[in-house]
Amino acid sequence: MIIPNTDFDPTEAGVPWSVLTEAGHDVWFATEDASKAQCDQITLSGEGLNGTLKSLAARPENRRVYEQMYSSPRFAEPLAWSDVNPEEFDALVLPGGHAPGMKPYLEAESVFDICRNFFDRKAPVASICHGVLALARTSGEDGRSILHGYEVTGLTNFQEKIALRMTKKTMGLHYQTYPETVQDEVSQALKEPKDFKPGPMLSGFGTAKSPGKGFIVESGHLLSARWPGDAYKMSQALLARLDS
Repeated sequence: MIIPNTDFDPTEAGVPWSVLTEAGHDVWFATEDASKAQCDQITLSGEGLNGTLKSLAARPENRRVYEQMYSSPRFAEPLAWSDVNPEEFDALVLPGGHAPGMKPYLEAESVFDICRNFFDRKAPVASICHGVLALARTSGEDGRSILHGYEVTGLTNFQEKIALRMTKKTMGLHYQTYPETVQDEVSQALKEPKDFKPGPMLSGFGTAKSPGKGFIVESGHLLSARWPGDAYKMSQALLARLDS
């Protein structure tokens, strides 16, 4: 699992870790400089997210999952992105997040190198929310994005714009990573813009008890999802790939 040093979404990292570790898989982490990472603290705590804004905060059960992950030995001693040998790993997980600390993760050549290796091997890759930008920005041997020819999803225009609109007055641009939306940038990297699948507006919020709720896109070895509500469904689909 590749994560930035700060500002990743606690649910989008914690849920895959929980599902995979409970099934007996060993999840390793990689951060920019091998230091222990910190998620987006506003999303984790919900501080300042009052009224309707509470929907942007991690749910209590997912906060507990994150805290368990944060206390785990692997999370405490991550690899550095540049030290990762992708050949040693069976699958790649790319969580998302909104806040500015996501940028190094979405702009690093060392991260792109890892993504390229997994696509070259057609090994399982699961991305969610902004995580798909790391794939969209990775070029293959033909110079095109490695996502060219795949169907994908990620944070949708509707989801991204409403989060910014709801929080801009009190939090500024905390919930805007880039001026261009995820959906707009990723769509340009695909063979056809229609290969970006936004999914239904209301698809349910997946939980440990109802992991089938949510929306994901499966395209070859690639699994993609949009937001924390899809994290369980994506994680279960990845688990099925690993255990098949």
